[in-house]
Amino acid sequence: MTDIKLKFEGSLSDNHVLDFYDASRAMVGFQRSLALTTHLVLNGEIITQAPSLKNAEILATTPSPGSWEVIASIVGAAWIAGTANKDSPLGHLLHSIYDYVIANSLGFHVDYSKSLYQSYQEELQKKKITPEKLDSLTEKIENSIIDMHRPVVASRSANSAKIYSIDYRGQHQVGPEMSLVTYEYISKTIRREEIVQHNGLVSSYNINTYKGRIFLPEEERPIPFELEEDARKYDQINLVVSSLRSNATRSNELSSSILMHGRRLEAPSGRLKALLVNRVSPYLDF
Repeated sequence: MTDIKLKFEGSLSDNHVLDFYDASRAMVGFQRSLALTTHLVLNGEIITQAPSLKNAEILATTPSPGSWEVIASIVGAAWIAGTANKDSPLGHLLHSIYDYVIANSLGFHVDYSKSLYQSYQEELQKKKITPEKLDSLTEKIENSIIDMHRPVVASRSANSAKIYSIDYRGQHQVGPEMSLVTYEYISKTIRREEIVQHNGLVSSYNINTYKGRIFLPEEERPIPFELEEDARKYDQINLVVSSLRSNATRSNELSSSILMHGRRLEAPSGRLKALLVNRVSPYLDF
């Protein structure tokens, strides 16, 4: 069994109550985000509907004071067999992947290769859990994370929310604190129409969806991108793939760099969320 806690603090939640409707929406978002993450960890597959979860169940405890918190217990055959208890590599992997996708959803960069790949290489390879699958999971649970903000942004019956995983060492925060600031980032997107160019190194790319991430030095983090129709040509896709390959093998950094030309998708604060790319060119041609 693995326990994950969602805790609200501030405002009415300090008296151990929340707006009923917002609390119910938050619980649905919490359960769905856990179900999709658990399914990937156990089965190596991405699902879109929480009822499709296989080989595990997610059980809820009675909400309790603290200020207002609820604990979800993930149970199933793997836990009964002792291969995924909260002290095992698989149990820690669940915590780490959940932390990774929530942080990335809210605009906080987590380095895949440092936080996941080095520690869990065997499990990730066995389940075929790739950066592309984690990007897909991040996209799938975005609305669930928005729902978990409901008591903070709708009724204002709480000021913030945090998620914790619980093991024999105590509780460990998963992802950043959820607040009005993180809600603004994840829920609102401004599309800039000006075509701009960004130089960077491709860190992931999905040949089926034309989506990936590119590390931009000025942002100091990977940024999601999508190739639009004009950029889906062999020579431009080849530049993307070559950058990814060179980056993965730690080849010459300059030769790995490419220029992506396109429109910025920004949070209201101006923080870059993604790029819609209509042309790719070699950095050395710039």
